[in-house]
This record gives sequence, structure tokens and C-alpha cells, in this order.
Amino acid sequence: MKDTVTLNEKELIAREKLNNPSFMKTIWREILHDKMALGSLILLIILLSTAYLSPLFIDQAALTRVNFLNTWKPPSAANWLGTDDGGRDVFGQLMIGARNSFTIGIAITVIAGMIGLSYGLISGFYGGGVDNIMMRFLEFMMVLPTTMFIIVFVTIIPNYNVFTFILIMSVFLWLGKARLIRSRALQERELDYINASKTLGTPSWKIMFFEMFPNLSSLVIVNMTLTLASNIGIETGLTFLGFGLPAGTPSLGTLVAFARNPDIVKNKWWVWLPAALLILVMMLCINYVGQAVKRASDARQRLA
Repeated sequence: MKDTVTLNEKELIAREKLNNPSFMKTIWREILHDKMALGSLILLIILLSTAYLSPLFIDQAALTRVNFLNTWKPPSAANWLGTDDGGRDVFGQLMIGARNSFTIGIAITVIAGMIGLSYGLISGFYGGGVDNIMMRFLEFMMVLPTTMFIIVFVTIIPNYNVFTFILIMSVFLWLGKARLIRSRALQERELDYINASKTLGTPSWKIMFFEMFPNLSSLVIVNMTLTLASNIGIETGLTFLGFGLPAGTPSLGTLVAFARNPDIVKNKWWVWLPAALLILVMMLCINYVGQAVKRASDARQRLA
């Protein structure tokens, strides 16, 4: 009799898992059913694997070494994508630049996501006067010209480096996330499980981060995936304008910046065109995967 009950319980658990798969399984199933998203994910993995493994077969010290006897060489067997104005190998800079740009994009997305998540949870959980004060500050920050403020801080901060650039970007790129999380937190705070936890005397920070946040995790993952591409684009755009990464740090934006010279655009395409195409491919791949993640989140919400 006990064995029969145990088997029935196992069958119920198995059916529940089948009918309500985890969010990651839902994402993977959605990607498998979308050929464009699956192809984008495979291509993105190949590109990032090549970029992050590039230090194993590329001499980074040689990339910063200037060789005026080898300037503006077109693609050849020795230099697959030719050389730049300093005789440096463009392919090596492309690989290191892709790694730097993606790493910086990930770092900005994570840090800005953590700030926005914390701010939105606190504002939505407490509501009332706390929410009003926090939202007025948020609206004031959203009115400011973000790009101009980033350029000003990049210009005036002494001892400027990559870490400083990431912090400056993160300070201004969490606002939309906070507003999104706050709107969902306002809905969650009215549910029974939140009221039950308050009645039991559970500390507010535990309710926010250990009970409310898990129910918002799919929304956070979707938002961070979709904003990753835009953060990479902002970094490369600022570097292109000369207000991004410090001089001497390889980046996709550094290579694209050569295109400001009409002669290079016309006659030395190998310096800037591969970087521009790589930025385009990376952003498209991330967006296609992000759309699949969004559909997975929507499907999970319908099941719920």
C-alpha cells in the first residue's frame, strides 16, 4: 500500500514538473523551437569563445607595439585583417576589442541591474510616501541628458580607467530597470504571501529579496538580456566619439573610430569594417536570443 502511494506521489511530481517546467527549461525549449534564436545563440557562443580564448594564441604585447614599417597593410597571410596606422594587427585588436566590449557590456548590465532591482523593490514594497519620494528622484534623473553627463564625467574624472568607465555608465543606466521592477513590485506587495510574511514578522529585506524577488526573476532576466545589446552599443558609440575607454585599450569602438576619416572609409576598409560588422552581428544575435527569452517569460506567465 505504501509503495503504491509513493508511486502515485512520484507520478504527480513528475506530471507537475512536466506541466510547469523551470524558467530556464522554458527558455531552452523556446530557443530550440526558434531556428533564428538557436542559430544566433550558436554563432554568439562561437564568437565569444574565439574572443575570450584569443589571449592563448595572440600576443597582446605585440598589439600595442608600434611598427611604422608595417602601417596600413591590406589583409594578407601574415595579418588576416591587415594593419592600422601604427602597424598593429587588426585581427588581434578585433578579438581583444570584442572581449573587452562584451565584458564591459556584461559588467554594466549586471551592476545597473542590481541597482535598479534594489531601488525598484524598495520603492514598490513600501509604497506610499517612500514610493512618492523615490519616484520623484527617479523621474528627475530620467529627465537629465544621460549621454552628456557621461561625457562630462569621463572628461573631468582624474586617473580615468576601465573600472571608472563601468561605474559611470552603471550610475546612469539603471533608471529604466528600477521603474519596471517598481511597477511589478507594487502588484506583488498586495498578494497574500506578502501579507502572510508581514503578519509572521518576517523582516522587510527578507520578504523583498527572498520572497518577492524570485517571483520577479524572469522579468529581470528578460530585461537584462534585452539591454545587454544596447549597453554594448552605448560603449562602442562613446568610444567612437572619443569619450569611452581610455586610450590604448582595444575596443570595437576604437576600430570603428577610424571611419571618421573619409580616406580610411574609402581606401582602408579592413581597419573599421570588420569591427562594424562584428558589432552588428553581436547585437542582432543578442536581440534574437533576448526575444526568445521574452517569449518564454510570456508563456510562463500565461501558464501561471
